[in-house]
Amino acid sequence: MASGYGLAGGPSRCFPFWQEVLACYVSNTTPSDDSGKAKCTPALEDYYECLHHKKEAARTLAIQTAYRKQQAAQARDDAPSAAQIRRLGLLDAPMEEKNLKKPKWLPHKEIN
Repeated sequence: MASGYGLAGGPSRCFPFWQEVLACYVSNTTPSDDSGKAKCTPALEDYYECLHHKKEAARTLAIQTAYRKQQAAQARDDAPSAAQIRRLGLLDAPMEEKNLKKPKWLPHKEIN
């Protein structure tokens, strides 16, 4: 667990969530009975989300995937054909024309 201090020396960004978790545990559990811990699950999930941002990352990934899928479904009017791409000369050009150097330490297969 982190020290609890933020970058500027004050409380960390997740400290209020941690306080909610502690308050929930104090009010719902006793030293002899831990059955009230189940009531603190939402507060604990909020605290973990503040620390790790897993739900936020999953939601962002889902939005990006849906956006890319929607973009791929739309036909482009100005999309280049394969022949136009080959005419650029980059696929069949020698390495000197592509401004690429031969790798020094890695094995290399000459493509000419």
